[in-house]
Amino acid sequence: MDLKLSGKTAIITGGASGIGRAIARGFAEENAHVAIWDAAERVQEVSAELGQSVRKPGGNEPKIIGVRVDITDENEVKSALETTMVELGNVQHLVHCAGIGSGKFGFPFTNLTPGDWPQTLEVNIMGMVNVAHAVGPVMAARREGTMIFIASVAGQMGSQTDPPNFAQCLAKDLAAHDVRVNTICPGMIQTPLNRGVWQAWNNQQPEGAKKSYEEWAGEKISKVVPLGRWQQPEDVADMALFLSSCRAKNVTGQTINVDGGFVMHW
Repeated sequence: MDLKLSGKTAIITGGASGIGRAIARGFAEENAHVAIWDAAERVQEVSAELGQSVRKPGGNEPKIIGVRVDITDENEVKSALETTMVELGNVQHLVHCAGIGSGKFGFPFTNLTPGDWPQTLEVNIMGMVNVAHAVGPVMAARREGTMIFIASVAGQMGSQTDPPNFAQCLAKDLAAHDVRVNTICPGMIQTPLNRGVWQAWNNQQPEGAKKSYEEWAGEKISKVVPLGRWQQPEDVADMALFLSSCRAKNVTGQTINVDGGFVMHW
């Protein structure tokens, strides 16, 4: 299936690891130019590694750059966009993967304190807002673009530590400019963030109740995931590529789960 992403430019926030890295690779394999935005010090190293891995005979490979950026800083986000457009040209696609957890196991919510919230909200809410405000008007002005926000199934079931997103508001506002906005909710995926949830849980268990990450995750998957298996970062990448492509030209304002059936609405 030709997704017609070749020659297009995609920004992947949080693209230096986990789901974001898989999505960056997916766009590069479709011969799209990729800007990886990440706060990690090795973001440029990651972009170079990705460039090497997708190199093709004849030199017809996409251009891939790494931009170190703190998405909670509005001016840094604007500067990152300027750098991206100078290096790669107009931006047609955004996949926003950047996000953090509190580092604590917030069940019940009294495990947290009000002081645990500001950093999570600053990154997960205001970071998203800063990116959307920078990229959205550029896409709207050219009447072309897609935006995808990586969220979580926890946002649909209710979670003490996962705030909501505003992707549907963006989808409605930008539809008149032919810019589509969708949300993908991953389920159980082996990423540093998922491992962090286990670590926070394990730290508060008495010695006899502690479990390895594999034990904890395996039990959870067997109980709550109907397909009974891990989802992989590449599963989310496949959905992101489809939603970014012309094959999904009439899909906007949607929340799509890639979760092995974790969340089912009966």
